[in-house]
Amino acid sequence: MVLGIISDVHANVIALEGALTELKDKGAETVLCLGDLVGYGPSPNETIDLIRTEGVMCTLGAADERIAFDFAREKMPRAGVADETLEWTRTVIEPRHVDFLRSLPVQQRINTPAGRLRFFHGSPETPAERLNLNQDPIRLAKLLDRIRCSILVCGGSHVPYLRKLPKGWALNPGSVGLSLNGEPGADYALLRIDDAGEVTVEMDKVEYDFAAVAFDIIAWGLPPTVAEAVQQGRMPEKESSEKS
Repeated sequence: MVLGIISDVHANVIALEGALTELKDKGAETVLCLGDLVGYGPSPNETIDLIRTEGVMCTLGAADERIAFDFAREKMPRAGVADETLEWTRTVIEPRHVDFLRSLPVQQRINTPAGRLRFFHGSPETPAERLNLNQDPIRLAKLLDRIRCSILVCGGSHVPYLRKLPKGWALNPGSVGLSLNGEPGADYALLRIDDAGEVTVEMDKVEYDFAAVAFDIIAWGLPPTVAEAVQQGRMPEKESSEKS
């Protein structure tokens, strides 16, 4: 079994194309996406079209939730460029894509030879919560037991993270569309699981045309700090990184 895992696409369809092509070339049979298809980037409709065309298994992200549901928009306002870009997204996103976001589950699971894999954006209960994978390993192992999985996958931080536990794995693939680990590119994870349940994890980054995406961001009147972050792999110091 070969699984591709991506997250936090943030309406960056050029980065998404690069990540999906790379995962296909490396033999991914199924691609899982942890949500945040929209927000920050200039191509929400094209991004969702590609996700749907490619049959990517998705969960609901925090930014997706704020576009899809009025209660989330009112309950969880965000300061700075996060809400600014979401307000713009509301003016351009097609109704059929809003319906698609509304259809996404908060979490999903698949069975693998290594046990159950559970994936979600923020936490098993809500996309807006941020799960700390760098917590005490005993507590993290108990979390895996509580949600009954051997492989836990979540997003939201925009920074890749991998952790091997005594009886499982915890990982965050980073961000396709707005990576913030100090190097530009589209982050992804690739899991190879053999019939005996042996897991091999590859975490990597795909180069794409950052300049073209930055140009589109500016052309649509979106915040220049987002264009800068896409090209630098980090948010400018003058802006807080309101990651979703």
